[in-house]
Amino acid sequence: MTEPRFGRLLTAMVTPFTPNGGLDLPRAQELALRLLDQDTEALVVCGTTGESPTVFYDDKLRLFQAVLEAVDGAAPVIANAGDNCTDDSVDFARRVAGLGVDAIMAVVPYYNKPPQEGLYRHFGAIAHAVDIPVILYNIPGRSVINMEAATTLRLAADFENIVAVKEASSNLSQIAAIIDGAPRGFEVLSGNDEDTLPMMGLGATGVISVASHLVGPQVAELVNAQASGDHTRALKTHLELMPLFKALFMTANPIMVKKALELAGFPAGECRLPLIPATGEQTAELDRVMRHLGILT
Repeated sequence: MTEPRFGRLLTAMVTPFTPNGGLDLPRAQELALRLLDQDTEALVVCGTTGESPTVFYDDKLRLFQAVLEAVDGAAPVIANAGDNCTDDSVDFARRVAGLGVDAIMAVVPYYNKPPQEGLYRHFGAIAHAVDIPVILYNIPGRSVINMEAATTLRLAADFENIVAVKEASSNLSQIAAIIDGAPRGFEVLSGNDEDTLPMMGLGATGVISVASHLVGPQVAELVNAQASGDHTRALKTHLELMPLFKALFMTANPIMVKKALELAGFPAGECRLPLIPATGEQTAELDRVMRHLGILT
């Protein structure tokens, strides 16, 4: 297993909003520090969980800057800079890199449905434009297109600053092929909490987690136990947390994790439309799971 560049437990931060739907930058800073206090080792800002499609470029820059100021070098800050237009992604990646973030993440372009060669050229253009690490993000459930193992490996081989992939395909055969064929130092990170244990069994280095908003120490225990060879403890923790992993994704992320934060006494605002608040039925089920795990009493 490759020694992780940014740590084993990274958190995909929600983006806090005010009651009128504006960015709540002070709350974002509070959340960043709260996550670090709960064993998160690096922060991924304004990704899927951060509602990136409804936070536009200037606000993303303000958000990245606010988190950088709050963290003040205590942990890596990874900014989601990818979009579905290559030229826009390249321009924005340059602007984001200038802020002093530790890395950028870039998602497989959504809606366009590019072929694999298009994906290679898209990510290659982004990597060529910046001199900081780049994390690829494969999430076919949202982008429609799956980035195949051969494309990921080609990018990893051809661009020194493409250092990792966040794999949210849940395709363990594909993930195994990436891990088996990756150059030394290239990391595979789980993009789904429930996939973390099996992916680390194949050689993934850790997880970009959503559940760590609520159970950071437990997720840290899972990944560290698995990495150290204590597979029994890792499996026990995984099975204990599985109901929460499921509950947080009973509807579109980040609806439920924002509701969970509210229930836990750290409200971060509602999601922006077209996402909507959790229903009463969803909230009741989430409350039940959180009480069962002792998050709520």
